[in-house]
Amino acid sequence: MRGFAYFLCASVALVSVVVHTAASGQADEKAVPNFGVKLPPGYRDWKLISVAHEAGKNNDLRAILGNDVALKAYREGKLPFPDGAIIARLAWSYTSSEENNKVFGQEQSFVAGPPINVQFMIKNSTKYAATGGWGFAQFKDGKPDEKALLKTCFPCHVPAKAQDYLFTHYSP
Repeated sequence: MRGFAYFLCASVALVSVVVHTAASGQADEKAVPNFGVKLPPGYRDWKLISVAHEAGKNNDLRAILGNDVALKAYREGKLPFPDGAIIARLAWSYTSSEENNKVFGQEQSFVAGPPINVQFMIKNSTKYAATGGWGFAQFKDGKPDEKALLKTCFPCHVPAKAQDYLFTHYSP
C-alpha cells in the first residue's frame, strides 16, 4: 500500500509539471527557438522604409518595413537604434510579368511573385546583448523557421556594425 502511495504521488507530480509547462506557453508554435521572437501582429501595416532587389542566389524583391520606433530612428538618423525598434523584411520571388511585357512589346517588367519569407530584427539591447542588441527571426507561411538558419543572421550583419548592424538605409 505504501509503494502505491509513492507511485500515485510521483504520477501526480509528473502530470502537474507537464500541465504547467504546456499552460505556461513554453511550446508556443510562433516563437522562434533561439531568439523567442513572435510574429508581430499588424506588421503588414507598418510604414515602408525601403525596397530592394536581391540578385544572385536569392533573386528576390524585398520590402523593408518598420514599426513607429524604427521609422522614427531612421528618419532622425539615430544610431544605435532604441530598444523597441522592429524592422521587417518581406521577400517575394522576382518574376517577369508576361501581361505587362505584352503591353511593352518586350521583356522589361518584373513583379513580386510567390512569397519567400518574412524576417524580423528586434532591438532589445539587454535581451540580445550577445548579438549587438538585435534579435532575429524568420517565418515561412506564418510559421517560425528552423533555428539553425538563424545562427547565420548575426554573423552576416557584423560587417554593418557601424550602422547598428543594419544594411538598409532610409529612402524618404
